[in-house]
Amino acid sequence: MPQLDGLLNGFGVALSGTNLLMVLLGVVIGMVIGVLPGLGPTATIAMLLPVTYALEPSGAIILLAGIYYGAMYGGTITAVLVRVPGEVASIVTTFDGYEMARQGRAGTALGTAAIGSFVGGVVATVMLVAIAAPLAALAGKFGPPELFAVALLGLLLVLAIARGSLIKALAMLGLGLLIGTVGQDPVDGVARFTFGSLDLLGGLEVVAIAMGMFGIGEVLHNLHHGSNQKPLAAKTDKVWPSSQDLRASAGPIARGTLIGSVLGLVPGGGSVLSSMTSYAVERRRAKDPTRFGNGAIEGVAGPETANNAGSTASFLPLLTLGLPTGSVMALMFGALLLQGITPGPTLVSEHPDVFWGIMASMFIGNLMLLVLNIPLVGAFVQLLKIRMSVISAVTVMVTMVGVYSLNNSTFDMVVAVVAGLLGYAMRKTSFEPGPLVLSAILGGTLESNLRSSLTMSDGDPTIFVTRPVSLVLCTLFVAVLITGMWLAAKKRQTQAPSSTVARTG
Repeated sequence: MPQLDGLLNGFGVALSGTNLLMVLLGVVIGMVIGVLPGLGPTATIAMLLPVTYALEPSGAIILLAGIYYGAMYGGTITAVLVRVPGEVASIVTTFDGYEMARQGRAGTALGTAAIGSFVGGVVATVMLVAIAAPLAALAGKFGPPELFAVALLGLLLVLAIARGSLIKALAMLGLGLLIGTVGQDPVDGVARFTFGSLDLLGGLEVVAIAMGMFGIGEVLHNLHHGSNQKPLAAKTDKVWPSSQDLRASAGPIARGTLIGSVLGLVPGGGSVLSSMTSYAVERRRAKDPTRFGNGAIEGVAGPETANNAGSTASFLPLLTLGLPTGSVMALMFGALLLQGITPGPTLVSEHPDVFWGIMASMFIGNLMLLVLNIPLVGAFVQLLKIRMSVISAVTVMVTMVGVYSLNNSTFDMVVAVVAGLLGYAMRKTSFEPGPLVLSAILGGTLESNLRSSLTMSDGDPTIFVTRPVSLVLCTLFVAVLITGMWLAAKKRQTQAPSSTVARTG
């Protein structure tokens, strides 16, 4: 079996002394930068690109790959402990992970996330090895119309994971899309909503907005409610999840693995869309959806698994098609070019040591992360015993340093502060920051691919229904939308009689 032979040779490459060190170094660096809000794998990989030039090709990419999926693990830690997502993909984890921490179950949340991430990463790698060719062919059929349909589905998922009023969620979604239009037009280059400011010409940094809303906004909210006078949770549970928690997490982990493994192959999908989709699926399947947002372990297990599976799967289109599915993969593309290797269909045959070495290193790296994370969860949980006033000060400091490091821009720091004030005001008025941030992320993909699609068809909108893949995606969008509206109407009808009886009584 060619795949098995190739993978065995890959383990020979990955387990060599230097490359094994690169795996360990990559996952440790990734975990650390995942904990630091705002820094992220993109900035770190960009800074390390010159260093990789001096390494062997397989070692260079193994190091950068370890940083990427290691950051997916690390981003969970602050998302659970202080409601600051270390990575954008961890935003969904804040919904239930932070509530579990408030209930003294931070150890369970972090342990479950580590197990789910390990399972998602390993199973996704197995799937990539087994069915690389047909999945890569499917991913290669995605053009602007298909990417537009994917982004459209993403916006629907934003509404699906909203926990409060649908009207308020729609308002936040619209505001997020508006924020995404600030800066230069992606097609014509015309300045929009910049008011003559050069800082706004490049658009508003979405990561700065997310860090401000979820980091500074949460700090202000805690200080206002006096929680700075005591630790977040006086008591924490054991690290390893109980048998009941494992049973509750098994289904979400399995579904999250499948969701992430598939969506990670889609350009524009990756870890963010995977975690959103998983959360929406688990909430839809739940017998009591009101548990979500109040510490449901399924809301941590599913998205965290999908997050890591999606980040792992996103390597396949890059390595087999030369198609980067996001900013991190674009940097990986550049790293391969620096080594004199062109990603694409010939990579497996011309550089099998690189391709199979990366695949094998993912197994090793995910195992290392599990071994590192489970013992360290107890240390992470001890952060909850620190007074909230201290955590708040450190959170703001780390957040601002991380935001500044994005572009070395003080303007981004101002954006984060303004976003923090807005996030605090939104919490006071029961508006959710999640839909705003997620729609701002998807807005750029939505607009640029809509414009590109209409340019391809000379303005004919039927391009979205005349291409097979985009037709399927658009049909799915309409079906989900109609089903959601029907279920909402049915729910209102069942609630109306009971409210009438209550008033009569």
